[in-house]
Amino acid sequence: MVDPKSIDFYSLGFNFIETNTMFVANHKNGKWDEGELVPFGKFEISPASCVLNYGQGIFEGMKALRGKNGEITLFRPEENGKRFNFSARRMLMPEYNSEKFIDAVKKVIKANEEFIPPYDSGGALYIRPILFGYGPILGVHSAEEFKLIIFTVPVGPYFPEGFKGIDLEISKLYTRAAPGGTGSAKTICNYAGTMLPAKEAKTRGFAQIIYLDAVHMEYIEEVGAANFFAMINDKLVTPRKTGTILEGITRESILELASKKLGLEVEERDISYKELYDESCTEAFCSGTAAVITPIASVALNGQVRILNNREPGEITIKLYELLTGIQRVEIEDEFGWIIKV
Repeated sequence: MVDPKSIDFYSLGFNFIETNTMFVANHKNGKWDEGELVPFGKFEISPASCVLNYGQGIFEGMKALRGKNGEITLFRPEENGKRFNFSARRMLMPEYNSEKFIDAVKKVIKANEEFIPPYDSGGALYIRPILFGYGPILGVHSAEEFKLIIFTVPVGPYFPEGFKGIDLEISKLYTRAAPGGTGSAKTICNYAGTMLPAKEAKTRGFAQIIYLDAVHMEYIEEVGAANFFAMINDKLVTPRKTGTILEGITRESILELASKKLGLEVEERDISYKELYDESCTEAFCSGTAAVITPIASVALNGQVRILNNREPGEITIKLYELLTGIQRVEIEDEFGWIIKV
């Protein structure tokens, strides 16, 4: 057992720290068992399991936050449940009842409550549901047995810079997903291939890659594992959903906040990377459960660098960050019904 008192919650990064309890459910003979809370730990798996041989696996990312009043909250968990099942269908895996999904998440949070970072630390309890083909197979087809696990990790900012501008490199060498593929599913297959590009970019001093579309190598898709936004001609723009980008829950929330709270015109459209080098582009940021809202200080391609807003977070970026995190931490009234108390 890990003693939560041994953790310095005020200096957390985005690294694995073991907590004490996880939720496990098994799907066998066409149905799910009831699932149970068990001590966090190892389990046996066949070398012939589908996930190890063919990558049949998906995951979600969620956060439990402690509010100023001590309450523990989740942000739009029903949307995570929907996306979890969307990803499961795409990967030919059994869906998990959304209500049971949220109930299981709550149980894991309560069991690991002592690991939730204090309100003033800025940290969160990251929740990682995973579902994978557990049973052994040989041919390329779906497993017959599946395992769902939900575990938690106390975390700080995804980017160590925190709410400061990051430097990104536009890649003309690597792509993340292609039309007709699994780009819109949160499957493990989509992430292993991004490790090498990210590592190479970091050796050149960049925090991450901006991926372009696989057909024309011109239109922006994602920033590593985060969605992309920019202010162009006084409009908030983000890449349109074409089946190749992950449909982020934070992304959808930002679009709604920008339109309804800030009165901005929002566009989901193809965005050429060339637009980032035009003066009409005044600020940019990336978003996600882990990244929250992270300002972009510069973009670079083949040595051509565009500095955005003197490397400082832009006015709209700041306003959206304050609105989003204010709602998440119960500092601003949640008029959208996004917050669920644990």
